[in-house]
Amino acid sequence: MAKLEHVNVTVSDPSRTAEQLCRLFDWHVRWEGPSQMGGNTVHVGTDDDYVAVYTFDGNPPGEGRTGSRRGGLNHIGVVVDDLDATETRVTELGFEPFNHMDYEPGRRFYFLDHDGIEFEVISYQA
Repeated sequence: MAKLEHVNVTVSDPSRTAEQLCRLFDWHVRWEGPSQMGGNTVHVGTDDDYVAVYTFDGNPPGEGRTGSRRGGLNHIGVVVDDLDATETRVTELGFEPFNHMDYEPGRRFYFLDHDGIEFEVISYQA
């Protein structure tokens, strides 16, 4: 069985993004430090999986490398127990939830962070 361990995205300020993800989803910083590609990375999430938020040090990591541009993905999906409480935190941080949908087997909404990265927040709770 395969399991997703992490997603790595390029952002403008890894510390700020990590702090906001901790506040939104009750995550913690697992590791932070210099990236092997230059720049800085923060791993934020749970003990089992995480989002690596990365910024380069002014020198993009190479022509054609996806880490050389911000937001090069569709969205990051995060499952939460309490969708309404999470949406409140999203709004309190100044982000605008959109595309609310109830569907079998759950509910969801989306928001864009300060770098234009789209997050889908999902709950499978009744």
